[in-house]
Amino acid sequence: MEHVARGRNYIDGRWEEGDGTALEVRDPATGDVVALVPDSTEQDVDRAVSAARRAWNSWRWVNPTVRAGYLHAAGDALAAAKVQVAAAITREMGKPIPEATGEVEKLAKTFHFYAEEATRITGATLPNEEDGFTSLVEKEPIGVVAAITPWNYPVELIGWKLCAALAAGCTIVVKPSEYTPSAAIEVFRCLEAVELPAGVANLVTGAGATGRALVAHPAISKVAFTGSAATGEAIFKTVSGVKPLSMELGGNCPLIVTARADIDQAVAGALRRSFRNAGQICIAINRAYVHADLYEEFVQRLAKAAEGLVVGDGLREDDVDVGPVTNVEILERCERHVADARSKGARVLVGGARPGDRPVGNYYLPTVLADCTQDMQVMHEETFGPVIGVSPYDDLESAIELANSTPAGLAAYVYSEDLSEVFALGRRLDFGSVAVNNVDAGTINAPYGGRKGSGFGYEHGREGMEGYLQMKHVRVRHRS
Repeated sequence: MEHVARGRNYIDGRWEEGDGTALEVRDPATGDVVALVPDSTEQDVDRAVSAARRAWNSWRWVNPTVRAGYLHAAGDALAAAKVQVAAAITREMGKPIPEATGEVEKLAKTFHFYAEEATRITGATLPNEEDGFTSLVEKEPIGVVAAITPWNYPVELIGWKLCAALAAGCTIVVKPSEYTPSAAIEVFRCLEAVELPAGVANLVTGAGATGRALVAHPAISKVAFTGSAATGEAIFKTVSGVKPLSMELGGNCPLIVTARADIDQAVAGALRRSFRNAGQICIAINRAYVHADLYEEFVQRLAKAAEGLVVGDGLREDDVDVGPVTNVEILERCERHVADARSKGARVLVGGARPGDRPVGNYYLPTVLADCTQDMQVMHEETFGPVIGVSPYDDLESAIELANSTPAGLAAYVYSEDLSEVFALGRRLDFGSVAVNNVDAGTINAPYGGRKGSGFGYEHGREGMEGYLQMKHVRVRHRS
C-alpha cells in the first residue's frame, strides 16, 4: 500500500483538521486508500462561510489591478507545482499523467485569463429623458460563493469558478468531490503560497452532507455547481432563500457525420472525444449519427483505432491512453449500457468488457457499439465512461431530430466539408456549444454552458465572470 496522505481544510488562511470523521480516498487503479481527509461538518462549513463573509467586506473593495496581481501570481505558482498537482489528480481519479498535466496547465492559464478580465469590469453612463439627471450603471461582486465541483476534472472545474469569482471581487468556499480532494488541496497550497488574504478562498472537504450544509448556509450569496442532474435537483431544493445559481449538469453529446465529411478527421475526432479521460467528460461524444454512405467504414475504422488504445495505470505505467474509471458506479453503468445495447441488437465491435489482464482496478475497455437505436440506453443516457454508440442515418433532418431528442443540451459535434450543412447544423442543433470539424467545444475566452437538462449559466469568457457580478443603477440629479 502506498503512503496515505492526510489532508485538511483551508479556512480563513489556515489549515484545519476539521470536526468530522476521516474520509477515505481510494486509487481507482489499485483500490488502495491513498488519502484521508475531513468529512466536514456543519460547524466546519459555518467557519468557512463566516470567514468568507468577513473577507468579502474588504476584498470587494480591493482594486481590480491588485486582485489581478494575486491571480497572476497563483497561476505562476500552479505552473511551478504542476508535477505534484498532476500526480494527485491521477492518483485519485485515474487519468494518465500527461492528461493530468495538461489539466493543470489549462488551470494556470485560467488564472491568468481572469486576472486580465478583473481589470475590465465596466459599467455604463446612460442619458435620461430629463435634463439634470445622469444614470450610472455599476457592476459589483455578488458576495460569498459556494462552489460544488466534480471529480472528472478535479482542478480545472474548480478554477473556472474560483478564478472568475475572485476576479469579480467575490469570496468563495469550495467543496471538491469526495473522490478527488487532494488535487484541490494542492491548488489551495498555491493560493497560500501567494499570500491571498485570509478568508478570500476557503476549502472544505467531505461527502454529500458537507455540500448540503454549504448550499443551505444563509450567508451564501450564489451557488455554482457542476455535476449530475440528480445532485443539481437536490441543490435546488436545499438552497436557503432566493439566490442565483449556475449549473452544468452533464451531456450525452451527439456527433453528426455527414456524407460530405472528411472521414479521417471524423474518426480521429470521435476517438479522442469518446475515450479521452476514459469518457468521463461532460462534453464527451456518447452517441454518433453517421450517414449511411460512410457508416460501415466509419465504425470499422473507429473500432480498429479504439482497439489500439493502451489501457493501464496512468500513474505507474508509461504510454497509457485510457486509465481506470474513477468509481464503481461508472464501471457498472458502462456494463449496464453495453448489456442493454447488446440485448437490443447492437454489434459490439470492440471492448464491451473489463480487461481480462487487470483483475484489480476500475478498468473498462474502450467500446464501440454499432447499429444502435434510440431506445438503447447508450443513445439517450449519459454513460460517462469509455463507450460510444453509433447509428446510421439517411437524411440530415432525421439526424438533427435524433441529436436533439434527449434532454441534454450541452455540446454537439459536426463533421462536414459542406458550408451549407455546417451553417444549417450550427443553427438547428439545440446545444450550448456546437463544434464543427473539431472536438474542442470549449475555449476559455468564449462562453460555455448548457441548455435544457444540461443546466443554465455560463463559465469561461467574460460571461463566466459576469455571473459573479450584480448591477446597480445610481441615478444622480445634478445641475447642468
